[in-house]
Amino acid sequence: MKNFCLSILFLISLCFCITSKGQVSKMPAYPLITHNPYFSIWSNTDTLNSSITHHWTGKDQPLVGILKVDNQFYRFLGKEEDHYRTLAAASDEKPYQCRYIETEPDGDWTKPDFDDNSWKTGTGPFGDAKDRFPTQWLKNIWLRREFMLTETEVNQLVLKLDHDDNVDVYLNGTKIYNKTGWTQDYSLIKLDEKYNKALKKGKNVIAIRCINTSGGASLDVGLLDLLKVKVANRLETAEQQSVDVTATQTHYQFKCGQINLSVTFTSPLLLSDIKTLTRPVSYITYQVSSNDSRPHQVKIYTGVSTNLAVNRTSQEVSAEAVNNPTLSVLKAGTKEQPVLQKKGDDLRIDWGYLYVAAPKKENITQYITNSAESVNSFLSSSYKSTFKQGRQGVLNTVISVQVTKNTPAKQFVMLGYDDLYSIQYFKQNLKPYWKAFYPTIYSAFNAAVKDYSSTLSKCNTFDKQIYQSTLKAGGDEYARLCVMAYRQSIAAHQVVKSPQGDLLFLSKENYSNGSINTVDITYPSAPLYLIYNPELQKGMLNGIFYYSESGKWTKNFPAHDLGTYPLANGQTYGEDMPVEEAGNMIIITDAIAHAERNANYAKKHWKVLTVWAKFLLEAGLDPANQLCTDDFAGHLAHNANLSVKAIVAIGCYADLANQLGYKDVAAKYRNEAIIMAKKWMQMADADDHYSLVFGRKDTWSQKYNLVWDKILNLNIFPQEVYNREIKYYLSHQNKFGLPLDSRKTYTKSDWILWTATLSQNEKDFKSLVKPVYKFATETPSRVPLNDWHETKDGKMVGFQARSVVSGYFIKLLANQWAVKK
Repeated sequence: MKNFCLSILFLISLCFCITSKGQVSKMPAYPLITHNPYFSIWSNTDTLNSSITHHWTGKDQPLVGILKVDNQFYRFLGKEEDHYRTLAAASDEKPYQCRYIETEPDGDWTKPDFDDNSWKTGTGPFGDAKDRFPTQWLKNIWLRREFMLTETEVNQLVLKLDHDDNVDVYLNGTKIYNKTGWTQDYSLIKLDEKYNKALKKGKNVIAIRCINTSGGASLDVGLLDLLKVKVANRLETAEQQSVDVTATQTHYQFKCGQINLSVTFTSPLLLSDIKTLTRPVSYITYQVSSNDSRPHQVKIYTGVSTNLAVNRTSQEVSAEAVNNPTLSVLKAGTKEQPVLQKKGDDLRIDWGYLYVAAPKKENITQYITNSAESVNSFLSSSYKSTFKQGRQGVLNTVISVQVTKNTPAKQFVMLGYDDLYSIQYFKQNLKPYWKAFYPTIYSAFNAAVKDYSSTLSKCNTFDKQIYQSTLKAGGDEYARLCVMAYRQSIAAHQVVKSPQGDLLFLSKENYSNGSINTVDITYPSAPLYLIYNPELQKGMLNGIFYYSESGKWTKNFPAHDLGTYPLANGQTYGEDMPVEEAGNMIIITDAIAHAERNANYAKKHWKVLTVWAKFLLEAGLDPANQLCTDDFAGHLAHNANLSVKAIVAIGCYADLANQLGYKDVAAKYRNEAIIMAKKWMQMADADDHYSLVFGRKDTWSQKYNLVWDKILNLNIFPQEVYNREIKYYLSHQNKFGLPLDSRKTYTKSDWILWTATLSQNEKDFKSLVKPVYKFATETPSRVPLNDWHETKDGKMVGFQARSVVSGYFIKLLANQWAVKK
């Protein structure tokens, strides 16, 4: 019995040691390379070698890792990409013509012999935007496309399809696919083997009906054959022992026969070190050790797809080995180099250059192949470059290691990206911020080599600090959520310097509409940056202030955004959010003053802040029918939570005025805020809670905007408001969280953390956080952490890889500032 108790105590102490390091072992997706919206690679499976690695948008960006132990091979990282033969090219490969009609045709229009001579002739792709589509259509379309085949032997048919909205697809009269909904880009749909028989020698016809239910319209189609690529049967799967994620690193442990392998992906996003933070270089560190007390010959293979440098795999790339005195370097980029020529959400970078580098040593070999040859080249020890330009190349690196029986061996490779120009800012192309420190990408790599040990030491220290501070603030599950959010939030931004000399920390509204520097993305993202680097927080506001102060934006409230990423040339969102954005800008400006313990930043922008505060006095108490940050929920008039934001923002303006010595202004606006808060309590009163809509007691919503009244110690709303709301929320939770409001059962996880921070005790806070942690670790939606999910089944509703998850740090911010009072 005594030995049993000692064993239990040992296990408990072991568990404490693991959690005290700040590790997360279960995530919906695992960050590998995370720097900015374009240089961002993830693994979407719990084992690193179970799937292809992806860009956060979901497109394949393969990284492959294989360990050779003596004469046996073990795959530990990713899988190589699929390879295709084109049967009918979509428009990203080459233009095509087909027949179409926009009214429902008579007869069996899906058959190959249907007479379509009366139909129009158009060039694909088809859609509503003249700058994107050679042939315009908006409502409904019936399309017939012919293609010729000399032989019909295929492995597996793959339909390449981009459509908006609903489609039915036929091949020679056989229905092969249908979908209700739309895509944001091409989908590659693997078809059942039975449809291979639908192909014919000679003329074949793809027929499609596409029904546009609302919004934009698009249609593009191709047909592919998925090829079989034979890989030598000596390739086994490494046995993954564990995965642990910390704030800046993702650690994997594998057993590869007689060798134990540790693989660590480090993106050193140290918020207090702008030089290291902006350097676009990540490390992959390999440590190998013998597990049978014998020496072994080991080779470590890393294959990096040139897909990291293209928007679509149909784009041609050029690749080369670079002659450098201190580094072994491979480089790849598109032949086209369309610098800053595209904007939008579901896009990857297709300009600038991808680099794979390592310190130059005799035990490192680099070479370039096409994707189909890459793995077999390593298995056969044929380390020869066979690729200079084309599609889907691979940058291959092989490291040879002699493992002794007692001493582990460690090596690292680096991935970097030089995007040449990162952002277009009011028609001027801006270089990435890191170029102020490093004149070339090679000097950045050399610095990364020189700083390798110290950088990893800083990352280890910071990772522990992040976990320990959030653990103390809100408990283990809260701390793990913050760890999950850290890299994702930072990597949804790019850092540049404006022509006026201001730092710009510009967000991309990922998996939403692709806006750049959205104010209501800045607002929920703020807590992390207020804690660790207020200069970055200012970098989120600087562009919006400039937009108004330069006269380019003339309304008496702030813009919603600066454009569509990466083009920050002015708002592109179709509708303003007047109360929302005015409240956001004033509140975060006051938060910056608290973080810096002075209001100098506010003083610099006092004129426009005053315009916005006056607007909120007039329009904020009972907002008209308009959108708020939760715009996916639609328009709403008399929004009680939006009113809270306006009232708190007026209080923040008064707080700033007081700090600046404008006592009369401070007194006036504070008095107005308190009067408005009292009116609000009457208007929103719904007996045991406060309503979503003024005058509607049957509604309710999370009043997450109240959190700044508490954090900034404004004391505008009485504690009874917080207490009543928290009590009500605790009785309305579902399995995976508290719904956003009474209209739907979906929620926003960042707002739940803000709402939970309103609670007065640890028990209530943890009760609201627990279902969010359950969602994050059990959701079936295997994508970078999404912030809009269903509370009943934990499935993603929308949004992924967005910066707003750094809003999870709100509790830590509240606790730290409470101590400093």
